[in-house]
Amino acid sequence: MSIPQSGGGPIESFDQLAAYMEAGCKPARDWRIGTEHEKFGYLTSSLGPLPYDGPASIRAVLEGLRDRFGWTPVMEKEAIIGLSRDGANISLEPGGQLELSGAPLETVHQTKAELEDHLREVEEVAGPMGVRFLGVGAAPIWTHEDMPVMPKGRYRLMTDYMRRVGTHGTQMMYRTCTVQVNLDFASEADMVKKLRVALALQPVATALFASSPFFDGRVNGHKSWRSRIWRSLDAARTGMLPFVFEEGMGFQRYVDWVLDVPMYFVYRDGVYIDALGQSFRDFLKGELPALPGEKPTLSDWADHMTTVFPEARVKRYIEMRGADAGPLPHLVALPAFWVGLMYDSSALDAAWDLAKDWSAETREGLRVAASVDGLQAEVGGVRLLDVAREALRLSQGGLRARAMSGEGAEDEAAHLDVLAESVEAGRVVADDLLLRYHGEWEGDLRRIYPEMSY
Repeated sequence: MSIPQSGGGPIESFDQLAAYMEAGCKPARDWRIGTEHEKFGYLTSSLGPLPYDGPASIRAVLEGLRDRFGWTPVMEKEAIIGLSRDGANISLEPGGQLELSGAPLETVHQTKAELEDHLREVEEVAGPMGVRFLGVGAAPIWTHEDMPVMPKGRYRLMTDYMRRVGTHGTQMMYRTCTVQVNLDFASEADMVKKLRVALALQPVATALFASSPFFDGRVNGHKSWRSRIWRSLDAARTGMLPFVFEEGMGFQRYVDWVLDVPMYFVYRDGVYIDALGQSFRDFLKGELPALPGEKPTLSDWADHMTTVFPEARVKRYIEMRGADAGPLPHLVALPAFWVGLMYDSSALDAAWDLAKDWSAETREGLRVAASVDGLQAEVGGVRLLDVAREALRLSQGGLRARAMSGEGAEDEAAHLDVLAESVEAGRVVADDLLLRYHGEWEGDLRRIYPEMSY
């Protein structure tokens, strides 16, 4: 989840909303890679989730990172809720999931180094406390009642609202983890093409990175339960955004959609003000019930944009949001996959050719089938394994064309090797976990903790 935005003057004209997004346009030489991943902290003594307070806790981990590695604390009232350093941020999800939002980097090699450094720092602080971190898409055993609640006003409001809409919102907040990458665009047209490819091929990422076949202590019938959760969360702010594929799509069309999504809050002077279900359009007119007579700032708009959760999201960059968290090679492979498709024009064109003839029904069908069947999904004659194989080939080609050297390699394509193995075998992490569960683990889900921890 995002931290509160700051800065930005008052919104004086409607055009500023689209202009805010358009300000993200930059030439290809300035494109960067921002990788985010979440992980579940747990106590090795009990395998229970990590509480916020105590000698072995979220607070203790954050304070340890602050004191040992020079991170600057982010506070909400008296509570430490995050850290920042050199363009990167560490934040908390509602159930205490620890998230690294990495700095904007030039290469996937740098992303790998950043992730390794972060996990090393976390292990050095958390290990002596008897704390480890689990990398899967959904908490395999813990119930909702088991989960701690982080001291963030935003989450209290969201929890209340999630109970009113959909059926799986609190599951998403407290018991899921994802890995995503944030990528740049050059222009409005480039944004539209990248967003279309991102949405259409998001089921490929869901399948390739599926790692959540367990929930509430049992097999759940899906390769990615995390993806299943998003389908029953809040239809007003989630999904595959069919309008993106229509003629006339651009910054303004996306703005129109976000404006119609009900608000959660307004952030003022360190306090989250309840604006649940209210309209940002009313806010623009000075008629928001939560703040009568007051008009929004650009930071309010930036905050509101963080409360929409489609499979791919636009702010001043595009976020690819369809993947489960997983082992370290997968955390690196996710940005590599999308960078290869998005940051080479030939690969991007070919990726769009893969999906441009699909209907909205096919795209949605693949989204559903990917969560259930992973790479074995098939909808209307479209076999997801075939699409994944071709998308992976295009991504490899795009990374080779970028020719970004590092780690003794001429390019970044080797970071996709773990996905190539999955496509070759037709199996992903979820398939391997299920095999172990029904085989050597003998149905004991506690075995997942040491095997899937960082």
